[in-house]
Amino acid sequence: MLDVCLLGTAGMMPLPYRWLTACMTRYNGSHLLIDCGEGTQIAIKEKGWSCNPIDIICFTHYHADHISGLPGLLLSMGNADRTEPLLMAGPAGLKKVVESLRVIAPELPFEIQYKEFTEKDETFEFHGYKIHAYRVNHNIVCYGYTIEIPRGGKFDPERAKEQNIPLKAWNPLQKGNIVTIDGHTYTPDMVLGEARKGIKLTYCTDTRPTAKIAEAAKNSDLAILEGMYAEPEKIAKAKQYKHMTFYEAAQIAAKANVKELWLTHFSPSLVGAEGYMPKVKEIFPNTRLGKDGLSVELNFEEE
Repeated sequence: MLDVCLLGTAGMMPLPYRWLTACMTRYNGSHLLIDCGEGTQIAIKEKGWSCNPIDIICFTHYHADHISGLPGLLLSMGNADRTEPLLMAGPAGLKKVVESLRVIAPELPFEIQYKEFTEKDETFEFHGYKIHAYRVNHNIVCYGYTIEIPRGGKFDPERAKEQNIPLKAWNPLQKGNIVTIDGHTYTPDMVLGEARKGIKLTYCTDTRPTAKIAEAAKNSDLAILEGMYAEPEKIAKAKQYKHMTFYEAAQIAAKANVKELWLTHFSPSLVGAEGYMPKVKEIFPNTRLGKDGLSVELNFEEE
C-alpha cells in the first residue's frame, strides 16, 4: 500500500489552515516528499508522521513557496540523530540552490546526495518507487512527478515444484531476485506470472495544461493537480503567470482517466472554493478540494 498525504495546499503565501506546498508518501518504511514549502515540518508533525524516515525529496521547481521550508526540515532531521544519506531530486541547479539555503543549516550528521534533471523526461527507481519526472510549462523550469509502485507477477508454487526448485529459493524468487543454489541458477520468470497492476500517483503544480501531464497521469489511482484559480474571469491571469484553473485540472483528469482528482496550490485570493465545485464535477465528477492533512491509503487491486 501507498500512504499519501497533502501536507500543504496554499500557493504563493501561507494562510491560516493552509501551509505552503508539500506532499508526502510512505511505502514499505520509506518516506518520499514532493516539495518543501514553508511550514512543511510543522505540517508533518500535525499529521502525526515523522520527518526522520524521509529518504528522498523531489522538487518541482525553485520558487520559494516550494522550497523555503527546507533548512528547518533538514535541521529537524539532523537533531533526530539521522545518519542515513538523503537523496534530493529536481531540475538542474538543485545542488546550488540547496547549498545556498544551507548557509543557515550548515552542519548535518548525514550526507545529501543530488540527482539533477537535464532531460525533459527522466525515470529512475529508488527504495521501491518508480519515479517519472517530466517537464511542464511554468515561467521557470518545472517538473511534474508520477510515482509508481510496480507489482510483480503472482508466484506459482506448482511451476516451482515441477522444476524442482528448492523451497529456500521460493521467497527470494517471489521478490524478483535471482538465486543460485548448488550450482543451479533460478530466475523469477521461472515461477512468476505476468506483472500485475501496481499503484500510480501523479503530482503536478505550477504549469499551464500540457499533453504531457495527461500522458504521464494516464490511469493514475490519484492525481493531485494545481487549481490556482477557480474564478472563470481569471483565466487570463492563469495564462499570464502559467498556472492552471480548477476546470483545466479537471479536464486533464478526465482525459487521463484517473480514478480520483485532488485540487491543490490555491491562490491566496481564492474565497469560497466549494462554490465552484459543481461546475468542476461536471467535467470530472470524482474531484475533491485539497486541504492540509488530507490523506488516503492506496492499495493494490484485489485479484
